[in-house]
Amino acid sequence: MSDLFAQDHPVPLAEALRPATLDEVIGQQHLLGPGKPLRLAFEARTLHSLILWGPPGVGKTTLARLMADAFDAEFIALSAVFSGVKDIREAVSRAEITRAQNGRRTILFVDEVHRFNKAQQDAFLPYVEGGLLTFVGATTENPSFEVNSALLSRASVYVLNPLSAEEMGQLFERACAKALQGFAFDDEARARLIGQADGDARRLINLLEQTRTAAATAGRAHIDGAFIDNTLAQSLRRFDKGGEAFYDQISALHKSVRGSNPDAALYWLCRMLDGGTDPRYLARRIVRMAWEDIGLADPRAAQVAMAAAETYERLGSPEGELALAEAVIYMAMAAKSNAAYVAYNAARDFVARDGSRPVPLHLRNAPTRLMKELDYGKNYRYAHDEADGYAAGENYFPEGMPSVDWYRPVDRGLEIKIGEKLAHLRALDRQAKNSKDPKD
Repeated sequence: MSDLFAQDHPVPLAEALRPATLDEVIGQQHLLGPGKPLRLAFEARTLHSLILWGPPGVGKTTLARLMADAFDAEFIALSAVFSGVKDIREAVSRAEITRAQNGRRTILFVDEVHRFNKAQQDAFLPYVEGGLLTFVGATTENPSFEVNSALLSRASVYVLNPLSAEEMGQLFERACAKALQGFAFDDEARARLIGQADGDARRLINLLEQTRTAAATAGRAHIDGAFIDNTLAQSLRRFDKGGEAFYDQISALHKSVRGSNPDAALYWLCRMLDGGTDPRYLARRIVRMAWEDIGLADPRAAQVAMAAAETYERLGSPEGELALAEAVIYMAMAAKSNAAYVAYNAARDFVARDGSRPVPLHLRNAPTRLMKELDYGKNYRYAHDEADGYAAGENYFPEGMPSVDWYRPVDRGLEIKIGEKLAHLRALDRQAKNSKDPKD
């Protein structure tokens, strides 16, 4: 037993388990498997700027370092949490010196890039465009919202996923083989550690590090589920042993609201809060549910969701969590409609595939004499001057555009009334058309 604990300063697990090659990376096979995008980029030795988007502990930093090794590039790492424009300038200076001395390119890795403001992100652009820097950003937030469009257009975005239970098991076995040879974990201890890490490789490594230290201090080599509970109780939150993925839980919450089951919705909300999910993330998702699944059947749902989000911002945890719970209950019981959501997606798809049809003359703005002489705005019918405030038969689409019927209100909630009004207006349009052309 004395040999087991003879090493006073064991190598940190993160260092011992750091992949040295692409083949040693666990997970992300949709990017790294044979024939997949990042694997092909490595094999072709085509260095390009990219953004790695995914939750914590899925290998973003590891991939950036492996890229520098594979392409024999200088590697400079910045954290957007602690760095500013000054640090960017220093990185640029290092890159210029490196290129001048040996012609090597420089990979600038920016962790948590979404925390940089617009000015800081703009500071990269000239050097990325000029080829001095190959930019690799890592973010846990949607880059479409958090990264400048100019920078985003110059980088490929790769989405990284949480590690599956099987992949976490591979990491666990590798840790035991490389750095925990003297310890024996029973099945319950293994399942709890993997489940509580919840797809986050870094968290699993940290938990194993804590376990190694605690076991060495206690002078024991056999580690069971009870030891994990007693030792790490303060650092772990409760999850099922299976450790369902984070995104499965938010999906279950969303589907419970959509399915009008308030008790199930409350269960999943509390599961995620208890599991350490940021309530602000949940608030954003609740707002999305209001617009996507309730829509115009009950417009108050969006107001309730926004009020709950604002209440949480003012009160914080745990008081503000009650507002989120009440919003979830309200939306679970509200009338449901995805008619506006479906209509928006249909219109967006049509526009993406269609050409740029010109605005009809009668709908164009005419602020100058020249525009009026060109018939801009001519024959436009001002709806407020028409009977019932509606210009029956007026065309608001581009000329020649096919007839569309994207928005179809459901017969639930307020959309019953909306549907009745829409049907009435369409009847007026038909009457106006028939009065112009008796043949129809």
